[in-house]
Amino acid sequence: ILVSMVAAVIKLEAVSALGRIGGLVLLMLLGTTAIAALIGAYTAVSFGLTADGLIEGERELARADVLLSRQVAMQDWALPELLLSFLPTNIFLDLTGARPTSIIAVALFGILFGVAGLQLRAQNAALGERLLGGITVIQEWVMALVRLVIQLTPYGVLALMIKVSAAADGDDILNLINFILASYAAILLMFCVHGLILLGVGFSPKVFFGSVWPALTFAFSSRSSAATIPLNVEVQTKALGNDPSIANLSATFGASIGQNGCAGIYPAMLAVMIAPTVGIDPLSLSFLAPLILITTVSSFGIAGVGGGATFAALVVLPAMGLPITLVALLISIEPLIDMARTALNVNGSMVAGTVTQRLLRTRPTSNDAVETHL
Repeated sequence: ILVSMVAAVIKLEAVSALGRIGGLVLLMLLGTTAIAALIGAYTAVSFGLTADGLIEGERELARADVLLSRQVAMQDWALPELLLSFLPTNIFLDLTGARPTSIIAVALFGILFGVAGLQLRAQNAALGERLLGGITVIQEWVMALVRLVIQLTPYGVLALMIKVSAAADGDDILNLINFILASYAAILLMFCVHGLILLGVGFSPKVFFGSVWPALTFAFSSRSSAATIPLNVEVQTKALGNDPSIANLSATFGASIGQNGCAGIYPAMLAVMIAPTVGIDPLSLSFLAPLILITTVSSFGIAGVGGGATFAALVVLPAMGLPITLVALLISIEPLIDMARTALNVNGSMVAGTVTQRLLRTRPTSNDAVETHL
């Protein structure tokens, strides 16, 4: 992530380009998250989902105790504290992924490091070219390692799918099958929204989804938006023809900001399920409007690894004045849904990058590059 962000910024012509690209990418990520939250809310209502009737077993109660302790630790985490947590106070600590917001902190440090590189290029052209060449070599080196790991992906996918199938409890899955179906329906609808957005900027959804399929399958099996960043960047630059700076920014920001599945659909569905149990109409404007706003804002800094949706729910539900017990009750089916949510997260970041490419370039190379690649 650090190498990708430094390379993304240092390859720009000026710092002003960073503002245009970053601003549009963030606008796309947050905008689609708001739409995802709305879809999640209405899907939960359409399927008649409610928190009533769910049985709390021993495992779920134990999980609830853990979640309650995490909620206590987070109860004073207001918006100012959340924003401050994005800042890297110790870059070496954040490089280990020690904090939930480490990805954002590393990304911000990489941007600052890249801006310093841009200034160096402007002040000393010779040193700037050497710096640019060096970071390019390092990035290609890292990508070579990534491609080496990706060659093992088919075997990893098989192992992960066997693990998920073996660990899931059959009775739990049958009891909560309706929630699984509703979740996948909401995710599918959001994929359709992504397609409509692409059509709006003149990019063929068929070509897009055919090109990004490798990244989506890897995200589905790994359940990690962060682990998919290198492949995300590669797909955007090689298959979609997006500028490397745009690809790096959208892939990295999308791993922990505006996750359509984990930070959008999931917490909104849970909030709508819980609302009737505390006497709230889930479709009332007074409930939906704050829910969408809080869901969108809280999507900043959600960890791009398995379990990120749980973290998002722990932020959204208390902010809406709702209990968090339901998060624990759904633990049995979490992996089955998290795979599809992660794929949606990654797709949202690639859509943000592609839309940014189309809007900031008068004649982008994406369609030609994709057709040639296919």
